[in-house]
Amino acid sequence: MLVIDGSQGEGGGQIFRTSLTLSMCLQKPVRIKNIRAGRSKPGLLRQHLACLRAGQAICGAEISGDELGSTEVIFKPGRVVPGEYRFAIGSAGSTSLVFQTVLLPLLLSDGVSEVCLEGGTHNGHAPSFDFIEKSFLPLMAQLGYRAEIELERYGFYPAGGGQWRALIQPVQELKPLDLTSRGALLATEAVVTSAQIPGHIAKRELQQIRKRCHWPEEVLHRRQVESAGPGNIVSLRAFSEQITEVAEVVGEKQLSAERVAGRAAKAMKRYLEADVPVGEHLADQILLPMVLGKGGRFTTLEPSLHLQTNIEVIRQLTGVEVALTKESDFVWSVTTHPNSPLSPLGGEG
Repeated sequence: MLVIDGSQGEGGGQIFRTSLTLSMCLQKPVRIKNIRAGRSKPGLLRQHLACLRAGQAICGAEISGDELGSTEVIFKPGRVVPGEYRFAIGSAGSTSLVFQTVLLPLLLSDGVSEVCLEGGTHNGHAPSFDFIEKSFLPLMAQLGYRAEIELERYGFYPAGGGQWRALIQPVQELKPLDLTSRGALLATEAVVTSAQIPGHIAKRELQQIRKRCHWPEEVLHRRQVESAGPGNIVSLRAFSEQITEVAEVVGEKQLSAERVAGRAAKAMKRYLEADVPVGEHLADQILLPMVLGKGGRFTTLEPSLHLQTNIEVIRQLTGVEVALTKESDFVWSVTTHPNSPLSPLGGEG
């Protein structure tokens, strides 16, 4: 049984989720120890427990350690079975992270799946529904992975209560990724989404974006929505010929509207000035689809510890090497060449 140490690198929940996904795709049992050892509150939180139980549901896995606060889990997967599934986190934890845990196993199964997710839809430190829809899934489609999603209810921390659905199609043909240029910048857009908070907050956030990004009034949008509790997120989008980047910051009580918008503007400015196609967070999320598919190459910003840790966990579980190469002060290339079929439809590099 493969053993993965959750305290390595950045020591967060991604190590746990990557291990679960690869265990299911490769049909290899795994023991994950020291889970989230790098966090102030180690062990499984509700959203990590939801990932574990979602994985168990789609493949009938034998598991141990499935309780809140657990720092060690054993996961013995069975065959992944496509079908209709509902995963409720039971809190405002990120539904997107649960979705990404089971997405590849279901994509690489032999039938269509429909998944309903309940919990948080726009969370800090996790991709939002908008990020999944606008940035992640379109890039997945370039690799040959197809999924459609629809938002039914917004869910912000701490109330949660959001809901969305995903229709996941089995892979027909996978393609290598070759993304070293984003092409021409076609459009930019800022969307501030708010629920149950004073209107002046969104107005101030948009004013700050206009000041920092110098974007015209017509691309700045306020979206007032209904949700179980109050919430706010600033989402900046850059639409290019080859890719869409989404930079987001979730509002918090201790952060002013100006600081929330300023952080999003800073992240978008860094991305645009580097002239790379793949942003920091998307770089992290596209690795597994590449390794389980036909590999490829892309350029991105300086690798985060999150990305470097994910690369190491992938190497430990698959034997596939992912090369990081510094091209210039602000540009790095990421290359992987799978040398054996890692999944039922995996590519030979």
